[in-house]
Amino acid sequence: MADVIDLITRDHRRVEELFEQLRDGGDRAALMDEVARLLIAHSRAEEERVYPLIAKEVPGEAEEVRHSEAEHQEAEELIHRLLAAGPDSGEFDDLLGRLVEAVTEHVEKEESEVLPALREAVAGDRLAELAEEFGERREEALEEYEPAAGGAGDSGATRDELYEQAREHDIPGRSKMNKDDLARAVQEEETGD
Repeated sequence: MADVIDLITRDHRRVEELFEQLRDGGDRAALMDEVARLLIAHSRAEEERVYPLIAKEVPGEAEEVRHSEAEHQEAEELIHRLLAAGPDSGEFDDLLGRLVEAVTEHVEKEESEVLPALREAVAGDRLAELAEEFGERREEALEEYEPAAGGAGDSGATRDELYEQAREHDIPGRSKMNKDDLARAVQEEETGD
């Protein structure tokens, strides 16, 4: 049975495959949407299910968890900028290069230091339980994801459009908000409620 480390590294390999396909010139809009969906779901599951355990159980890794969360936020902001720009934009390749570099550095550090320390500090049965928790949260986040080309919800805007509005208003915690939370936060900011 796969443990949480297996699931995390499997996601890493899939993202690397998608990056390669993007560089090779496939359907960039569809591929970028898949990258966004997978990375955001992966980040949510790690931040909510795995990182708290690492911070608690793995000696000396609490600071690395905070750093990893900041890297997730940076990657997510680049994702939103890429989705907003679109594959035909002049800035797409530069933004994609920055995303690939940021994610690659994050993955290398996580796989060479953080995950081995987790495997050493936490019992195998707990890692297997954590795989189930990670997988469930990841699936929830995949279902919550609104594709960039998706239809408008009650707010009339996609999650990515709402995220950009939240970024313009400098709303804290925006990268962890779903579409409804973003819509509420933007509305509150604009109406002063």
